[in-house]
Amino acid sequence: MYKMPAKALYRWLIGLLLLSLLPPLYADDAGVIHYPRRTEGDEFRSSYELAQLQLALEKAGSSLRLEPSYYSMEQERALVNLEHNERLDVVWSMTSREREQRLLPVRIPLDKGLYGWRIALLPSSRAELLKDVRTLNDLRPFSAGQGHDWPDTDILRSNGLPVTISANYGSLFHMLQAQRFDYFPRSVIELWDELKHPRSKQLVADQHVLLHYPAAMYFFFSRQRPELAQTVRLGLQRAIADGSFERLFQEHFAADLQRAQLHKRQVIELQNPFLPGATPLQRRELWFTPAPPER
Repeated sequence: MYKMPAKALYRWLIGLLLLSLLPPLYADDAGVIHYPRRTEGDEFRSSYELAQLQLALEKAGSSLRLEPSYYSMEQERALVNLEHNERLDVVWSMTSREREQRLLPVRIPLDKGLYGWRIALLPSSRAELLKDVRTLNDLRPFSAGQGHDWPDTDILRSNGLPVTISANYGSLFHMLQAQRFDYFPRSVIELWDELKHPRSKQLVADQHVLLHYPAAMYFFFSRQRPELAQTVRLGLQRAIADGSFERLFQEHFAADLQRAQLHKRQVIELQNPFLPGATPLQRRELWFTPAPPER
């Protein structure tokens, strides 16, 4: 009888142990779209995008169903997994030239460009920090907090704004409270839900300034799955045509936009040199246009 050498037996047993620690394979992968799971407590951050994705599938006549990934994922990890077609089928994210080179975008801005309209979160003890800011130069003495892998980080820096980064989304709120940076610019459609979270109880929304740069949040797919991208593109186009896309957008964000009072804020325009040339800026129906500022 063959006797396995001790070292080979050891490696075999370790291999079995490692395999036992891997997450289970998904059943019926052909009928499922896997998306990145949020960290526990942050599931609210995906509710709109998942609703639009489900709507797109329905409009395209697809029977695919949505399931979260086994583990929660920060943004760059999710993008890398998607790029290599590993256990993820879709990620939604702000676009950049670099991301569109790696992945297959569906160029319909789910946010109607509102990820480029930013209001600062501030410690409640510094609520009036930006009240005298009127220009980009006025803003430059203050440091912003951002995720290390977010396109916004490069956009802010390219406009001469100092940025402090973190690899963890949740830690940015604690860093702001500790005044490790001065302000945390957040999209006007994510800010108000974030303020409801317990980690934001000592934070407030700035009342004075509105940052703007052209930006778009898309659904991204692996370049190995063009048929999936086409299905979602078709569904989104049909939803736009029949008005259901806009109704869902308003259902989620109309109250937040009214609360933001964009027309009363000092707008500071930033350049976005990382915006891909294929961004459909000419399709005006895809973008949010705020009311003109009060004079």
